[in-house]
Amino acid sequence: MQSWLAPGTRLPVVFPSTTVVFTAGPTTYELGLRLVGSPYQEFRREEPDGGETTIGVVGFSPGQKRVMVALAEPVLRRDGTGLSEIPSSAAAAERLGEKLTAFNRKLDTVCDKLDRMGVKGLRGGPGAHATNRRARLVEYAVTSRLVTADDLPLLDAGDPADGR
Repeated sequence: MQSWLAPGTRLPVVFPSTTVVFTAGPTTYELGLRLVGSPYQEFRREEPDGGETTIGVVGFSPGQKRVMVALAEPVLRRDGTGLSEIPSSAAAAERLGEKLTAFNRKLDTVCDKLDRMGVKGLRGGPGAHATNRRARLVEYAVTSRLVTADDLPLLDAGDPADGR
């Protein structure tokens, strides 16, 4: 579970372990909390094979997955990192060794696919804004486990479609 709180708001701590991340001025802090006798239990299950238990499975090309990983890299490298650390499209394109136009085409395709699946905030249009689409994409990709820390080696592997 992830929650973003506005200043002055509250959220009860109910899980056995919780990571709290907050920023004060230019510094970001991370606290690890342990709650004895928590009202909720943590259950871990193995990843499903082949996505049979998921409705609306979307396939991504290696290049599209690399785009998601490049944008989510700060979050994947440090548990608890906030969405304020998402790189710009130009920085993510440079990280992948791609031209910004190619990166943006892949980003558009990823956002279009997820939008068709019902993920909100990834496309603009009448009555819809996509001003924070990179943040929304990272939020969705990480929380739904489209990308995980295990995908970080993709950043240095090169895009097979590019012949690298």
